Amino acid sequence: MTWVKVCGITSADALRAAQDGGADAVGFVIAPHSPRSLNLFEAAGLIALATVPAYLVSVDLPSREAEGVMAQTGADGIQPHGLHGLDVVSLAMERGWSALLPIPVDVSAPVVGPAAVPTGVVPLFDTAAGGRHGGTGATFEWSLLSDVGGPFVLAGGLGPDNVREAVAAVRPWGVDASSRLEAAPGVKDPDTIRAFIKEAKSA
Repeated sequence: MTWVKVCGITSADALRAAQDGGADAVGFVIAPHSPRSLNLFEAAGLIALATVPAYLVSVDLPSREAEGVMAQTGADGIQPHGLHGLDVVSLAMERGWSALLPIPVDVSAPVVGPAAVPTGVVPLFDTAAGGRHGGTGATFEWSLLSDVGGPFVLAGGLGPDNVREAVAAVRPWGVDASSRLEAAPGVKDPDTIRAFIKEAKSA
């Protein structure tokens, strides 16, 4: 059964919908320019309510700061976009945190197997669009992942209407969704969250 992460959670209602719906993990964005951004105090408050593994989603976070934000929020894992990603996931392996390593995928370029991904870290393939780090709502050509070996997480424009097709196309270990589960930027719709999880789990 497909592992499912609901990302960009900003409220207790959205967290409850994800957990009650059967999500395997949840994500909280601490990148300041995202419409889903939380400060560390807000993230810690929601993570305290989490009953499934909670990931911090960062952008350009130096590894020297990662330990502090993980300790302050109580997160279980980290998903470091942008600069310093490999350094942060290497630290995660040392500290025993879970880690997802984001790999941006151009809509037309073939994907080479992520040989540089450290052992024990799962790559997360997301759409490269306009210099943004996730949350674009745009898909890429899933067949670009046909030669990727090992478990990986598929992200980028997934929602209740297309996650079954995506899982059938490339059989990812997991899927991750954020912006297409929203009623407005940064505001998740509980019914859409539950529908996404149901479709992903039954694919």
